[in-house]
Amino acid sequence: MRLSVILSTFNSVALLSKTLAGYEGQTYRDFELLVADDGSDEETRDLLGELGRRHSFPIRHVWHEDRGFRKCAILNRAIAESSGEYLVLSDGDCVPWATFLAVHAGLAQPGRFLSGGYFKLNQKVSAQITVGDILAGRAEDLRWLHELGLKTSWRLQRLKVREAGGRGLDALTPTRPSWNGHNASGWKRDLVQVNGFDERMGWGGEDRELGERLVHLGLQAHQIRHRAICMHLWHERGYVDQEVLKENRRIRLATARRRAAYTSYGILQEGPATES
Repeated sequence: MRLSVILSTFNSVALLSKTLAGYEGQTYRDFELLVADDGSDEETRDLLGELGRRHSFPIRHVWHEDRGFRKCAILNRAIAESSGEYLVLSDGDCVPWATFLAVHAGLAQPGRFLSGGYFKLNQKVSAQITVGDILAGRAEDLRWLHELGLKTSWRLQRLKVREAGGRGLDALTPTRPSWNGHNASGWKRDLVQVNGFDERMGWGGEDRELGERLVHLGLQAHQIRHRAICMHLWHERGYVDQEVLKENRRIRLATARRRAAYTSYGILQEGPATES
């Protein structure tokens, strides 16, 4: 099965280069990778040109002009331009473990989407991990991460369970499965049927809203947060806007109230609609 991996990014070449190194080590090899770029400068374009010659998988740069936070719009373009029948969405700051795509591909079934999570690295560890460390597989060595400064915690301990124990933890976790932009997957036909992301939405719940429409379409959300593992690299968040969050909540409430499975503000732009 051909996968299309879609990563979102914006002017974060150091993080993106580390994330792409994680895909070089994937045990599942039948995939293309699209970088959904929300208006980065030429440094990102030049990096992807260089890495496209270095990495063993195809990399496509899907870019639009920087006119503020328009992540949903560039993700929709990437969805439309993807060639795989099954899509894995993550972020350019989330380094996948080697079995990440194999888990997504192995658990893909009609009538559902997969809901993963991430393990957050602190600032010190994120800065010390290099592309070479990731290519060598050291970023998956918990003892090595601990020596770098990753503190022992129950979150760290749960990474040790890997596949067999991960199934049990996924069954027991009280966290409800949802579409998470940093780690989720589904059939392209399903994402197209709900018309992708709602482009009225800024940061904060825009990924969850997509998942809620998929559920309204009739899909089930399946939990894989302890099996499909990616590690979130630390960075500042300068894009949080309380007014945007308020509007996003309004849109999500409207989606829930109407049990909407489709947005008129998605991949296909249909103009004003009665969605509020």
